[in-house]
Amino acid sequence: MDVSVPLSTVLAILLASIRAGVWLVLCPPFNNRGTPMTVKALLSVAIALPLAPKLATQVPPDMSAGLLIANAVEQAVVGAALAFLTMLLFAATQIAGNLVDLVGGFSLAFAFDPFSLQGNAVFGRFYSLITMAIMYATDSHQLILRGFTQSYKAIPLNGTMSMNNFTQLVTTGAGQMFLAGLQIAAPLIAIMLCVDVALGLLTRAAPALNPFAFGFPAKILLTLTVAGTAMMLLPNAIANLTTRSLTLVLRLLNG
Repeated sequence: MDVSVPLSTVLAILLASIRAGVWLVLCPPFNNRGTPMTVKALLSVAIALPLAPKLATQVPPDMSAGLLIANAVEQAVVGAALAFLTMLLFAATQIAGNLVDLVGGFSLAFAFDPFSLQGNAVFGRFYSLITMAIMYATDSHQLILRGFTQSYKAIPLNGTMSMNNFTQLVTTGAGQMFLAGLQIAAPLIAIMLCVDVALGLLTRAAPALNPFAFGFPAKILLTLTVAGTAMMLLPNAIANLTTRSLTLVLRLLNG
């Protein structure tokens, strides 16, 4: 039995899968390098297939090779822009982890992370892994995926994205990212500041005790204790970051 597929449907699946593929490579939690690129490519096609009947009307069947290449590049740019807005806010947890490493004395344990291909200290990497696990456990990844599928309706395959609106949202998202990272790490930073002040006063009161000799083990113990307690607040923070990222994406899609 012969099965004929219209050329416009094939082109629609191709262009839609390019947007989805670039988005999966960059957007958390799907950008984990532990997931093979072959799996991400198949997932991009799986995302595009259910939408093919509606997307086929947006692609002319007589599209030239040059126009096809231009549209493919445009879909890659749209997918990268949507992923960058989402990745921008979820980087707040890694910033919080790096701040914890800095004030807690763990920044010396600096190692290369093969998953992100960058250097991270202990809590920077730990917060990234916990964020990814919580996103999958709370189904936040489904909300992010649903928001991405709305992009095919808001920005059709034959449409364009507003770069002016995108640059404004990047500026807004960067500010929210640093603020969220500081808010997540703020309790531990405040406690470490109080510890440093107490050690400084103790040094002035009894210099012979050399408080800083036992200050570093005490700060490490406090960091582990407070950070372990603060883990209970991390799911709410990630839910808030998911809402903010979806808001930015929807603002970009609505123009």
